[in-house]
Amino acid sequence: MKQGAKIAVAGVVATLVAAVGGYWLGNQSAVSGHGAMALPAAPIASNGSAKQERKILYYRNPMGLPDTSPTPKKDPMGMDYIPVYEGGEEDDDTAAVNQIKISTDKVQKLGVRTEAASLRTLGKVVRAAGRIEPDERRIFTISPKFEGYVERLYVNVTGQPVGKGQPLFEVYSPELVSAQREYAIAAQGVEAMKDAGGEALGGMKLLAGSSLMRLKNWDISEEQIKMLAKSGEAKRTLIFRSPVSGIVTEKKALQGMRFMPGEMLYQVADLSSVWVVADVFEQDIGLVKTGAKAKVRINAYPDKIFEGRITYVYPTLKAETRTVQVRIELANPGQLLKPAMFAQVELPVGGAAQVLAVPDSAVIDSGVRRIVLVQVKAGRFEPREVKLGARSDSYVEVLDGVKEGEAVVVAANFLIDAESNLKAAVGSLGGHAGHGSAAKTDAAPEAKPAAAGHKAQGMVDGIDVKSGTVSLSHGPVDTLKWPAMTMEFKVANETLLKYLRPGISVAFEFIERQPGEWVITSIKPSSGTMLPSKSGGNSAPTANPHAGH
Repeated sequence: MKQGAKIAVAGVVATLVAAVGGYWLGNQSAVSGHGAMALPAAPIASNGSAKQERKILYYRNPMGLPDTSPTPKKDPMGMDYIPVYEGGEEDDDTAAVNQIKISTDKVQKLGVRTEAASLRTLGKVVRAAGRIEPDERRIFTISPKFEGYVERLYVNVTGQPVGKGQPLFEVYSPELVSAQREYAIAAQGVEAMKDAGGEALGGMKLLAGSSLMRLKNWDISEEQIKMLAKSGEAKRTLIFRSPVSGIVTEKKALQGMRFMPGEMLYQVADLSSVWVVADVFEQDIGLVKTGAKAKVRINAYPDKIFEGRITYVYPTLKAETRTVQVRIELANPGQLLKPAMFAQVELPVGGAAQVLAVPDSAVIDSGVRRIVLVQVKAGRFEPREVKLGARSDSYVEVLDGVKEGEAVVVAANFLIDAESNLKAAVGSLGGHAGHGSAAKTDAAPEAKPAAAGHKAQGMVDGIDVKSGTVSLSHGPVDTLKWPAMTMEFKVANETLLKYLRPGISVAFEFIERQPGEWVITSIKPSSGTMLPSKSGGNSAPTANPHAGH
């Protein structure tokens, strides 16, 4: 009996030992690789108030460069990479992947200014050069319709002002004398045979009528015809008078000269109203409309502004100057405006409706697309691709990409571009991010943006601080399938050149900011390389900012 009891007690002890050992082994298997024990997850409260821990997808470059890391690390300037959580969210106040972060101190040093996108009427002034010309509808020529001789000149200089009906010159013509005599004889015959009646009277009337018509066709005035019919005496000479008040712009008549039918002897222009013919450039002609107001300035009268209206847009373009002529009518009281004067023409154009607009200085135009920098918060900027519409002198309409009230950078935006390699950052947006929306990613942490940088090692051959370039003899670059070569690189920031000296070996990263432009974003001496100090000695090798991560 005693032996059986011992065996039973031994079995109970073995069972207890196995249970304790299993519990201990279970706890040991829960210990993490970092030496910390993973505690069981706390039960979620029934009311759902407890927040589950978010999953970190990867860490991104804090300066907006297309560089990500699966583990925490620092950039060459010592800034921590920003964690990006599942769903595209970042920790507390961090920005979306395509945003640019710059310290507020640096923003002030760069002189960054912003202005809110707002609704406004885009008024634009098209400016063109023009010249004063006489109104073609107010130009008259005096050309006798018969052959004769100039007997006397009453107006004998070009440029002389004349009034309507004022005598210009007196002519003698044998044909005119004959025509007057025929009419005088016919008129007297009609008067003598008025009681006779019959065919004789009818024939005399026909002769008188044809003679009268001949005189009228030669522009003989009604007054002269009446005097001729009354007196019955033919005048040897005939006086030509001005048909309008104006200026004698041409005078070919000379005293005693012979003239032929249709030959122009005088030209008189009425300059109470003139034209301004302006040459509008091809790109602006679509904005110019008939009936619009225009302002004209003349160098001779700098304190005066003449106002008129556009009456005609010519249908042809001058190939030599790529301009289209526009005609403006102007009143000319006092005849201050002289033909052939030069004029500066201002044509206000633009719609009356309000549109969303930003200053034109806010737009960075690469030639392929247009981008503005939107200030999300202090020191945080987001590049947006925008679609533009009409333009004024200083503002441009935004059809898509920016909302009303959003602050856009209007000064130093190109400095921000240089400071943060904006072109590389927005290069990763193409086709993935919407206008103004944060770029979201569902890719694994190992996935790299299309515009990721390239890595290489080499030796410094030369440095040009003024142009911000460094010449490197580098080894093969696998990501670009480049062989070893010597070439010149630009640097994203001049501080990268501070400790470089010719002859030292370096490891560097670079990107293609635009076609053919290779820019170094990170450069550091290779492991074990001693940097020459300013005092002439050697300094310790620079620590790798990525070490330990």
